[in-house]
Amino acid sequence: MSASTNETSFPNDETGQVLTEMAAAGIDLNKQHAVVFFQLFENEADAKAMAAHLGQEQPDLSVSVHPDEIPNVWDLDCTIAMTPSYQAIVEQEQAMEKLAAKFNGYNDGWGIEA
Repeated sequence: MSASTNETSFPNDETGQVLTEMAAAGIDLNKQHAVVFFQLFENEADAKAMAAHLGQEQPDLSVSVHPDEIPNVWDLDCTIAMTPSYQAIVEQEQAMEKLAAKFNGYNDGWGIEA
């Protein structure tokens, strides 16, 4: 009998905790989902510049720039269809963090569109 990802224990960090909670909620982590990676910027132009860059470099990625709940902060939501394995999430978050830094922004986590 093989164990599914939903029965696997994840590393004890924020990403592992989120995946554990999703599995406990009945989300099938073996299937592809729309995973959203959140980037924050103090300048709308920087957020739009990263969105334009992603549009050229990763056309399979869906991007949305909008004002954050915090005044003078802009959100760039980057949605990609992927199977949310721990390794895939960590790698994508690291890539987003590195790219956001080039546009004066930073990574602010991830989630799955319900």
